[in-house]
Amino acid sequence: MKNKEFFVAYIEGSLGTKTKKTLKRFTILSIGIIIIGSLIFSLIQTRFKNSTFELSELTKITGTFHASPYPMLTIKVNETISKNILLLGFGKSSVNPYLKAILEKKSDLQGQTLTIEGNLIFYNGKTLLQVIDENKVSLTSGKGNLPQKTTIGETVLKGEIVDPKCYFGVMKPGFGKIHRSCAIRCISGGIPPVFVSTPKNISEYYLLTDLDGEPINQEVLPFIGKPSEITGLVEKLDDWYLLKIDIANIRVSNNSSSIYSQ
Repeated sequence: MKNKEFFVAYIEGSLGTKTKKTLKRFTILSIGIIIIGSLIFSLIQTRFKNSTFELSELTKITGTFHASPYPMLTIKVNETISKNILLLGFGKSSVNPYLKAILEKKSDLQGQTLTIEGNLIFYNGKTLLQVIDENKVSLTSGKGNLPQKTTIGETVLKGEIVDPKCYFGVMKPGFGKIHRSCAIRCISGGIPPVFVSTPKNISEYYLLTDLDGEPINQEVLPFIGKPSEITGLVEKLDDWYLLKIDIANIRVSNNSSSIYSQ
C-alpha cells in the first residue's frame, strides 16, 4: 500500500503525483479532441450562399406587371435586355393579397406600369421582391410591353423543387430534406415553385407550371425537397426559364440532393 496513491477530497494535498499527471494528460487530450472535432465539423458543413436579402431596407421599383405564370415586374436593363423580378408576399404567402387594393382601382393589371416598394432578394442572377404593405403598390400612368416567351424544347432534368424565397435569400441554403417542411408551407401559401437543376456544377432555375402554363403549387407538394428527374417543355421568359410539366412525369430518386449552395 506504500506505493499506492489514495485521494481523499476533504484532505488538502492528498492528490498524488501520478494522479495529477493522468488528469493533466486526460485534460489536454480532451481539449485536443474537442478542437479537432470542431474543425472537422465546421469544414464539412454546407457553406452559406453568397445571396442577399434586404430585410431591413425598402427599394422602390417601377416596371411592367404581368401575372402569367406568376406575378412579376419586367424592367428594362438596357435597350435590348429586360429583367423579370419575381413578386412575393410577406412570410409564406404570395403577392396576391397585397394587390387587392390596387385591383379595386384597376381590375386588369396585365401590362400596366406599377411602382412597388419592398425588400429585394437576389442571388446568382435572379431577383425577387418581397411586398410587405399593399399601400406600397401604386399604379403609374402608361402601359409597358409584355415579355415574350420563346420555346426551347422538351428536356429531361435532374434536380430538386424548392421555394425560391428561402433558396435564393432567406435560408442559406434552403433545400434538401431538412428544409422540406418549410418549403411545403411556402409553396402551398402561393410562393411559386422553382426547379433547381445543376448540370456541370452550374445551377439553372425553372419556374414550374402545368402543361397549360398555369400555376402548379398544390400539385407539386409531394415532391418538394426530394431529388427528382422531371420531363417537361422549356420556355424562356427573358432571364427566367419556364418548365411546363405533367406531375405524372416526375420521378423521385433515392439519391442525396444534387443541388448545392454556391
